[in-house]
Amino acid sequence: MQLREAAEELERRRVAVLVVTFDDGPLARNYASATGLTWPLLVDHDRGLYHAYGMLRGRAWDLYGPPAIWAYLKLLFRGRRLARPGSDVTQLGGDVVIDEGGSVRLHHIGRGPADRPSVADLLAAIDATRRSSSAAS
Repeated sequence: MQLREAAEELERRRVAVLVVTFDDGPLARNYASATGLTWPLLVDHDRGLYHAYGMLRGRAWDLYGPPAIWAYLKLLFRGRRLARPGSDVTQLGGDVVIDEGGSVRLHHIGRGPADRPSVADLLAAIDATRRSSSAAS
């Protein structure tokens, strides 16, 4: 399951999702259009957020090796078209869950396009955050 497919679960949990990219202009608009993005898309021109969260450059093996090829094949098998890559295919991404108080509860730096936490893991981190907030009050 992709995160977009869990939109109702995220909304039920009152979770705000932000998507960050370093590409702007036509690349960002094309990405938002091609993916049907409904969440805010923030452009990090100088990659300050990427660097602050340790998301630097990927190694060739992680970017083009078997796990990445397998991830792309699965997308093609599901009928998805592969999008043209952005301006820097070596830039790593990741997922971060931040609670209402600003504390980081999950920090995952992807090693390549195939390395993402599952939606179940993200929801579990969100739920754990809510439980610890409830217990503290």
